[in-house]
Amino acid sequence: MRIALFAHSNGQSFGVVEGETGAGPGALTVAEIEGLPFGEIKFTNRRWALADVRLLPPMLPRKIVAVGRNYVEHASELGNEVPKEPLLFLKPPSSVIGPGDPIELPIQSKQVEHEAELAVVIGVQGARRVDRAGAERAIFGYTCANDVTARDLQRSDGQWTRAKGFDTFCPIGPWIETDLDVSALEVRCEVGRPPEELEVRQLGNTRDMVFDIPTIVSYVSHVMTLGPGDVILTGTPAGVSPILAGETVSVRIQGIGELTNPVTAIE
Repeated sequence: MRIALFAHSNGQSFGVVEGETGAGPGALTVAEIEGLPFGEIKFTNRRWALADVRLLPPMLPRKIVAVGRNYVEHASELGNEVPKEPLLFLKPPSSVIGPGDPIELPIQSKQVEHEAELAVVIGVQGARRVDRAGAERAIFGYTCANDVTARDLQRSDGQWTRAKGFDTFCPIGPWIETDLDVSALEVRCEVGRPPEELEVRQLGNTRDMVFDIPTIVSYVSHVMTLGPGDVILTGTPAGVSPILAGETVSVRIQGIGELTNPVTAIE
């Protein structure tokens, strides 16, 4: 099931995206549901063509926990060792944007880079100190994310809050897929300047993660209690590179969909 948060003429709602993704946006519809999507799904009698609504970030999390250096080749390309335990950091909720929203390049940085990632969305209340089985039960679904990073500030600051925390530095979407085997999914990032064809910058697979999803969720839950809507970013494969104003960044994860955002400069 694909769960989206979308804006329509009467406000915004959660809904279920229906139709075959490969058939194109014109073939997809979104069926409105009552309230939040974490319990029993109850449909209203309202549906829209997906092309007639605006997709929002599929979740507005209370917290975003991210894992650094979770792919060996990515750690190597930045000259870092692979951590012995998951390396955690936080991104602020104010960094979240949705599909089509612009990534803004801050004036403080001269080297902003993309990081395509699989994101985990938590769906239970009070996931605290859970084991692997409990971690799997706590997962509501998965979405695409871009852990946008000011690489020069990450190096100069020594810690990552500023480099990872600017407004617009956490695009997520386009929706949450609730039924997916994530053990071996292709993770792709393409960058370019439309209408030219986008160039593949990152091409990895979740099977190459150092720490798998249940390990990560369990580990985080032993540090902080996780709740419905919390998001965990699970690391990025090799190939990170700078993004420039006027370009478009597309994160595509097998079985989920495509998250596309334009890049703009702050004047």
